[in-house]
Amino acid sequence: MNLRQVEIFRVVMTSGTTARAAEILHVSQPAVSKMIQELERSLGFDLFQRIKGRLHPTQEGQLFFREVEQAFLGLAHLRGAAARIRDYGSGELRIACLSALSTNVLPRALQAFMARNPNVAITFQARMSSNVRDLVASGQFDLGIVADEIDSTGVEVEDFARFRVAVAIPKGHPLEALDVVHPADLAGHPFIALAPEDTTRREAEDAFERAGVTIRPVMETPYSTTICAMVGAGIGVGLVNPLTAEPYVEHGLVLRPFEPALHFRTLLITPPNRLASRNLDEFVRDLRAAI
Repeated sequence: MNLRQVEIFRVVMTSGTTARAAEILHVSQPAVSKMIQELERSLGFDLFQRIKGRLHPTQEGQLFFREVEQAFLGLAHLRGAAARIRDYGSGELRIACLSALSTNVLPRALQAFMARNPNVAITFQARMSSNVRDLVASGQFDLGIVADEIDSTGVEVEDFARFRVAVAIPKGHPLEALDVVHPADLAGHPFIALAPEDTTRREAEDAFERAGVTIRPVMETPYSTTICAMVGAGIGVGLVNPLTAEPYVEHGLVLRPFEPALHFRTLLITPPNRLASRNLDEFVRDLRAAI
C-alpha cells in the first residue's frame, strides 16, 4: 500500500465514480481502476463490489474510508503547520477556550500579546470545555481555558479566575426592581438553565433545594452567551457569567447579584510534560492582565 493508492481510493469514494476521479486527478480511468485493484490486493479485502459496471463500496471499504479520512485530516494539519512555520518561523501559539471567555478576555489578551509579538502565528478555537480538554490532552493545542467541571486526567491544571454569578433579567421584568435576587424570587418565572454537567448549575440547584424552591426550566444550554441572548429576547431569566453578559446589557438585558453567592470557576490547562515556552508564559500573563 502506498499513499498514491490511498489518495485515489479517497477521491473515488468522494466523487462516486472512477471516471470522475480520473478527471479530478488528471489521469486515465484505467489507471484509477488499476490503482484500486492494487490497493485491494495489498489490503487483502475488497473495497468495492462491481455491479453492472459501477463501483459500490463494501462494508470493509466504508470502514477503511473512515480511517483514511482521519489520516488526511492529519495531513491537512501538517500542511497548515508547514505554512505557519514558513510564514512565521518557529513562533506559534495554539489556544482553545470555552465560549464564555472567547469574546471578551481572549481578544483583549491576544491584542496585547500580538502587539508585542507580530511574528507569532496564532491558532484559536472556541469550543465546549470538554472539547478543549481533549484538544490539549492530545497535544494539538498548547493552552486551554476551561470550566472546572472537566476531567483533569492527562493535563496540567492551574487555577485561572472566578466570576460571581449574576441573574440575567429582561429589561422591564418585575425582578428588575430588586437589588439582589434570591432563590425564592425566581419561583414561577421561566428559567433558562445551564447544562446539567455544569458545576455552577449543580450548586444553584443545591441553593434552590435548600430554599425549598422549585424552578421551571424552559430551556438548557452550556453557553452563558446563549442564555443572555434568550433572556434579551424575553424567553426567561437565567444565571450567567457577568463578563459574558457585558455586550447584552445595552440590548435589553439587566443583571442583578444572586444570593447566596455562587461562582463560575475557570482553569488553565496545558499538555503534560510540555517544555516551557516563553510565548506561552507571556500570553498567560496577558490573560491574567485582561481579567
